[in-house]
This record gives sequence, structure tokens and C-alpha cells, in this order.
Amino acid sequence: MKVLVPVKRVPDTAGEKKIDPNDKTVDRDSVESVLCPVNEFAIEEAMRLKENDGAEVTVLLMGPESAQPIVRKALSYGLDAGIQITDDAIAGSDALSTAKVIAKALEAEEFDVVIFGNQSTDARTCLVPAAVAEILGLPSLTYARNLEIDGDNVVAHRETEDGWEVVESSLPAVVSVVEAINEPRYPSFKGIMAAKSKPLDVKSLSDIGGDAGDVGADAAAATMYEFEPRPPKEAGTIVEDEGDGAAAGQLATWLVEKKFV
Repeated sequence: MKVLVPVKRVPDTAGEKKIDPNDKTVDRDSVESVLCPVNEFAIEEAMRLKENDGAEVTVLLMGPESAQPIVRKALSYGLDAGIQITDDAIAGSDALSTAKVIAKALEAEEFDVVIFGNQSTDARTCLVPAAVAEILGLPSLTYARNLEIDGDNVVAHRETEDGWEVVESSLPAVVSVVEAINEPRYPSFKGIMAAKSKPLDVKSLSDIGGDAGDVGADAAAATMYEFEPRPPKEAGTIVEDEGDGAAAGQLATWLVEKKFV
């Protein structure tokens, strides 16, 4: 069995993000970049397939050359090899363009299942996994909370507002998993050291047969025209209780003014 796990380099969620005034995208140099935390659940699920079923697992990342440490971080969990798509033309790509690049990269690979995290922490569109499946003409099993692969079939259990759904398809297929599916492991020291020498195939957009006109900021469906820094946090209102009941009236008045009640 061959498994592909697409991952993403994202700004650290705990960091202070800034917008580059020149191209109006996130200034990646202003905050530390990390492996998207949601990807860790997809990696863990792939590692379980590797350990239980002997799956061969490859990580796939679309990003600049400086994102290579993120590929190595993913490999440190125990994955077998990495593919990195690096090209200036893909900078600023939106969700659909990202899906087009990933789909093109997957066309050149043999795989039984592609396992995504259901979203990235910087965009949270939840669109890319299903879009990749649509482009490739493959079954899409989204929001999986439990995943079972038996022979040529994959079964995903997902929780909805109305209860549980069980969806099944033949392989190959594209799956996206939610954070409740497992408990990701930590990379071992041995895994971190081994990741430095694991195979990593770096490809350009032309190497995978991609069209520069379909990707990048110019092809994005949405355009940011202007932005403003977040205003400083205002001081809150303090209501002191003097024991005479006046504080309750002040609190009620404040709630009404703010339209909480």
C-alpha cells in the first residue's frame, strides 16, 4: 500500500502575524513557520497504516525552498520519503490553485490513498482535500474521525450534528481527517536524525506539468485591496460591588448597551 500525506508550512498560531504591504500576503519572515498542527493527525494515521499494514508513506509539500525543514519535520515522525514542489510561480496561490498543484504532483505518483488534515490553521477553508479529489476524479471521504482500509476498500466514520455517518469507497481515494481521529506521537530522537538523510525529491511546477497561468496570486479568485493593523485592545469596564446592589444595576445597563441582552 502506498500512502501520500500532503502537508503545509504555516505561521505559528501563537505568533503575531503581519501583512506584507507590497503584495498584501502574510509576511512569512515576521513569524516563525511550523508544520501545520492539523497535519500531525494525518501523519499519525498514515504511520499506523505503515506499522499495521506495511504501507509506504510519502509526504508532499508545496512551498518555497525555505520550507524544506517542514518536510524534514514530517519525515521525523517515521515517514519514508518526501516530495517538495518549489516554484516562484505558485506564490500567493489560493485554495483552488493549491489543489491544482497538489493534484498535478499526485498524477505522477502511484498511491492507494491520500490523507489530508481537514484544514490548515492559517486559512481554514477546508476546501483543498475535496478539490484535489474532484480534479483527479477520485472518491472524496471528508472529515473522517475513524478510518479503516480493508483490501481495496476504505471506510470513513464521521460525526455530524445528526449523528454518525459511515461512507465507503474503493481505492484509490482522497481522505481528510479531523483532529479527534487519533493522538499524534512525538518524533523520536532516532526519527529526527534519520529524517536528515531520507529521500527528498524537489520538483518545479514544470517538472509536474503544471501551468503557471493557473496558479499564483494572479490566478487567485479573491484579491485583497487594503488592510489595517488590528486596533489596540481597549481597557475593559470594571464594576465594583459595594454591597448595596448598585453593581447589579450597572452590570445590567452595560449588558443592554452592548446588546448582550
